[in-house]
This record gives sequence, C-alpha cells and structure tokens, in this order.
Amino acid sequence: MARSTVRPHSETTRRTPLRTFLHTDDGVTIDSVYDPGAVVYDFSRPLAGDLAFVVAHGFTGDVDRPHVRRVAEALTRHGAVVTFSFRGHGASGGRSTVGDREVLDLAAAVRWARELGHTRVATIGFSMGGSVVLRHAALYGGEVDAVVSVSAPARWYYRGTPPMRRLHWLVTRPEGRLVGRYGFRTRIHHREWNPVPMSPVESVPRIAPTPLLIVHGDQDGYFPLDHPRMLAAAAGDHGELWLEPGMGHAEHAATDALLDRIGDWAVAQGG
Repeated sequence: MARSTVRPHSETTRRTPLRTFLHTDDGVTIDSVYDPGAVVYDFSRPLAGDLAFVVAHGFTGDVDRPHVRRVAEALTRHGAVVTFSFRGHGASGGRSTVGDREVLDLAAAVRWARELGHTRVATIGFSMGGSVVLRHAALYGGEVDAVVSVSAPARWYYRGTPPMRRLHWLVTRPEGRLVGRYGFRTRIHHREWNPVPMSPVESVPRIAPTPLLIVHGDQDGYFPLDHPRMLAAAAGDHGELWLEPGMGHAEHAATDALLDRIGDWAVAQGG
C-alpha cells in the first residue's frame, strides 16, 4: 500500500501495546513489551517509517520501572518501541550476569521487532544496557540499523567512583547479592565471568558501518568522561559523541528533550 503524502498537522493515532515472554537462545524467558507508538503526522518531522527502538535498561531496572516507561513513552513519538527486562530483573527468568549473557536477551528483543514487521531497528541502551548494545552490534553484525549507547562504561571492572565501588560490592559479595535480590528486585549470578566478555571499547570498532551515537553526561557520577572519549576514539569517523552539560547518569538523567533529539537522530539514519 502506498503511503499518502498528505499529512494533516499534529494528527495522532495510538495502538494497543503487546506483552509477552520471549525466549533467548540459552533458554531464558524475557518479559517484553511492544508499543506500536503514535503515528504522528507533523510537517516539521521526518517520517519514521517502519522504525522500532529496542530499549536496553540499566542494572536494577526492569520493564515496569517508571524511568524505563518514561524513556519508552518519549521514543514512541519517533517509532514503535520494544522494552524488556534483562535476565534476573523483574519478571524475567534467570540471573543477571551484569552485561555478559544479556546480549542474548537483547538479541531476542531485536528478533521480535523484526518478526513484528519492522524493517529498521535502532537499539538504545543505558549504563549496563549501553554496554550491551555495543557488544550486541559487534557480535550480531547487520542485525540493527543504528546504535545509541548512553552513560556506558568503556572498560570492565571500573571502581574509580563511589557508586561503582558500591555496585561491585553488590555484585561480588553474598550479602550484596541479597541486597540486590530483596532491595532492588535483581537476582545476580554468583559466578564470575569466564571467559571475560569483549569489553565495550573493544566492541566499538566492529560496529562500523552501522551508525553509532555515544551520549554521556559531564556530571555522570559512575563513569567519568574518559569513558565516552575512549569509546568515541575507538569508533573513529563512524561514531558520534554527545557530551551533555549538566547531565548525570543513565535513564534518570536523560531529559525528554534529550530523548527527543536521540529519536530524531535515529530517524535520520536512513533506511
């Protein structure tokens, strides 16, 4: 069916979200939500076409957290949105491996977006999710059409800030994992990585020619600015770096205006 070129200004329609459990290649069930979004007819914006965003949340997030829902709501202005809970988070099965096997969770969500008929898929990840979208794009070449990594680390085992020292206690100590389970609804695997997965900065050069956007706040309390700069240097000419004045860390710090700019960037990546 041909798309009409007559678009009444600010006319919007909305369809009903879908919710299901996806299955990863290693057999973990992943709680997932698909929001077809709003079809907005507005002369001031490019057409999103068949674009779907797949949102990868940060550590201790899940699909029902208010900050995750806010991100999804903002992105529906630009396309459909798939959100999901990583393994060990919310209603998903399994245990968190803090960015390692979570690549399989993202792969299942991207596959679902394709099965729903979307010809263009952009991944957007925050913090831990930001590292996962980088590794996914490197390992699953050509599966996505654009990648946005927000507040991500460049390297593993970073303990240079108080929040990251607290996070390492949460992950590595038995009492920390109890706090994670009952305080943050996050079930963390007790085993250490073996082998250690490819780091975000090692992953970035393998993403080209897929468009890559790296977003980081200059007030990020978890990962200082050497992290996004390392990622941008590894990306070379195929990556774009936005250093956001006054922004803190991840979803909580991403304003609606920033999310709108990210949506515009993804729509503009062709396809």
